[in-house]
Amino acid sequence: MPDRSEFPMWEVPRGFESDVFTFARIRYSSRSMGRGNRWSNDFPDSDWNFSYRLNELTTLRVDPNGRVLELTDPDLFDYPFIFMNGVGTLEFSADEADCLRRYLLRGGFLMVDDFWGEPEWQNMAAQMEKVFPNQRPEDLPLSHEIFHLVYDLTEKPQVPDIRTWRSGSRFETNHGGPFGDQLPHFQAYYDPDGRMVALLCHNNDLGDGWEREGENHEYFETFSVPWSYPMGINIITYAMTH
Repeated sequence: MPDRSEFPMWEVPRGFESDVFTFARIRYSSRSMGRGNRWSNDFPDSDWNFSYRLNELTTLRVDPNGRVLELTDPDLFDYPFIFMNGVGTLEFSADEADCLRRYLLRGGFLMVDDFWGEPEWQNMAAQMEKVFPNQRPEDLPLSHEIFHLVYDLTEKPQVPDIRTWRSGSRFETNHGGPFGDQLPHFQAYYDPDGRMVALLCHNNDLGDGWEREGENHEYFETFSVPWSYPMGINIITYAMTH
């Protein structure tokens, strides 16, 4: 794990230690031979950097350290926002699907990032069907509020990891094919009252834009500044206000 002292730190105001936003990442047990399909992809750099920028650029007061949880952890319900990454070969157990369903229906919000191509989409859709049987997600149009809430985005973001960008591409082919539609898609799930409870960021690696901000200035200016941070901040602002 990287040295925490190499990343920005800040103090939570006294008296508000338990009243801050905490970036909560979900740890899962599924494994894949493919690079990138693991719960700890981009961890912990992306979580620390994003928490810093969220604290710096918004009025939210943010825990600098974040939290890692399993879906079956009783503490899950203490966190209104959870994040999952590298989910291309994820497989929910019955208990995990049940816990996630109860969490989302009780007011929680899930953001899913870094999965690419048709096979990984079909797998993730099948896992979400365990959570919400017979519900089809809505592919959000650019006109949706979530793209304009804090930062007014003029197109749907698509962020590749830094290795893919260095190779001259914007689509991560290392996740396996066939790839099919290579456009970015933001697929939303809703509760029975019409509240968005989950957003799946398909054909995207927003987290790499958070993780790599100090690694390459051109990548940072091309992806982190205009796309990764604005979209992440928009998503969390939407989740916390709707």
